[in-house]
Amino acid sequence: MDYKAIEVKRQEGITWLMFNRPEKKNAMNPTLHREMHHALWELEDDADTRVLIITGKGDSFCAGEDLREYFYELKDKPVESERIRKISYEWRGKMLRLFSKPTIACVNGWCFGGGFAVVGNCDLAIVAEEAKLGLSEINFGNFPGGLVPRAIIDVMRWREVMYYSLTGDAFDGKRAAEIGLVNFAVPKVKLEEETLKLAAKLVEKDAIALKETKEVLRIGRHLNDEETWYWSQAKGHEMTYLQKGGWLDKGIKQFTDKQYRPGLETFKKD
Repeated sequence: MDYKAIEVKRQEGITWLMFNRPEKKNAMNPTLHREMHHALWELEDDADTRVLIITGKGDSFCAGEDLREYFYELKDKPVESERIRKISYEWRGKMLRLFSKPTIACVNGWCFGGGFAVVGNCDLAIVAEEAKLGLSEINFGNFPGGLVPRAIIDVMRWREVMYYSLTGDAFDGKRAAEIGLVNFAVPKVKLEEETLKLAAKLVEKDAIALKETKEVLRIGRHLNDEETWYWSQAKGHEMTYLQKGGWLDKGIKQFTDKQYRPGLETFKKD
């Protein structure tokens, strides 16, 4: 599929998936939603993708939904509108949240509205200190809807969720880190470097263990104590089977043979 609204770039196990509508501050229109859905579907089973980084071309990450193309132009087209909304929901929700490889949101600039669902549903997030972010829906008489409420409630402090949703005030990357929306903020000139450094650290880890860790935590956070116990036990058996005993026969054995220190480094996979 030839993409128009996104771009894919691969390098040494790391795949960049970039919103490519810089002239619209990478606002999400129907074409972008279709292409992101397709790209995530393809990359899910791509052996060359060990870590996925999502970012935006130009000076923006994502300005949210394209208000004209996504809302206004579809207001009298209920069938098409519903189809696009489902595609938008699927890729920014379950497909991204349960993507089989670690995902990193690299927030390089402007990030508003629906863009928060992307940031919130990525496993990790790094932002440029100079970036401008906000939940601006209240400013045009609406509220943060769709996938955004769940995504921000999961990562941000409750008082901050309410404050920024009710006021529509914008904030910078440093503030985004303070309120838990992202892991940390760095100067924009170092954003790509720091994002790649984090991605490279993840590439070194066992791919099966990364996938199982994501699933244990993503699903386990919504279970009670007993359910979490049995869920993690089942996933542990699954991981041992898929690794052919790797974490025991390699990870633990290398430790007992004093080849590495688990608290400080990763075991040798090969």
